[in-house]
Amino acid sequence: MNKILISGFLFLSLLFSACEYIPLPGTTDGPRPLTDGEILSGLKEAINVGTKKAAEKANMTDAFFKNQLLFIAFPPEAQKVADQLRKIGANQIVDDFTLALNRAAENAAIKATPIFADAVRKMSWEDVRKILKGPENSATLYFKQTTYQSLYQAFYPVIKESLGQVNATQYWGDITTLYNQIPLVKPVNPDIAQYTTTKALDGLFILLAKEEASIRKDPAARVTDILKRVFGYTGDI
Repeated sequence: MNKILISGFLFLSLLFSACEYIPLPGTTDGPRPLTDGEILSGLKEAINVGTKKAAEKANMTDAFFKNQLLFIAFPPEAQKVADQLRKIGANQIVDDFTLALNRAAENAAIKATPIFADAVRKMSWEDVRKILKGPENSATLYFKQTTYQSLYQAFYPVIKESLGQVNATQYWGDITTLYNQIPLVKPVNPDIAQYTTTKALDGLFILLAKEEASIRKDPAARVTDILKRVFGYTGDI
């Protein structure tokens, strides 16, 4: 094991929420050497907490709706619908529909937690090495590659149900009905659940990337015994 890996561990630890670091007491015999298992366990723990934090942030009320990076706007292919409806004074229905899209994404976000956790459990030492030695978004890219399909399958039914619960399906029906009555327009009816699911996952990975980026800059957060042991260790590895 070499110091480069421990250095990489430093950036992953920032996935944790901030907490004061208290070093482990030393001993007269010097620090006990870390095992590969302890380091791998600590790395996985850091990643697990970070992905959980990203999912919980996405799950908060207004996490999407009031965040310009995550905000789910009217479907681009149907933006002409919103423009035409606003021209005829139907602003409220457009605004209500847009809010509903964002609420559906927020409702579904917590489904990411167990999927991310399962991916962390399956990570090999080689996976960890690649993340540590890769670019600053290596962990985010790893999870996007290994979890996207599972996340989509978990999010879609929740979002579809949520769209119904917050009346987005009704709003979209009203919107398309009203729009399609405008003379000479081409009828539109995109899959709103599919669109919202895709945008929800885009937002989730934006949050995960932000967590990962912050990790590389601030070594302050060490919230568990294994992380304190690894970061407090001063012996040879």
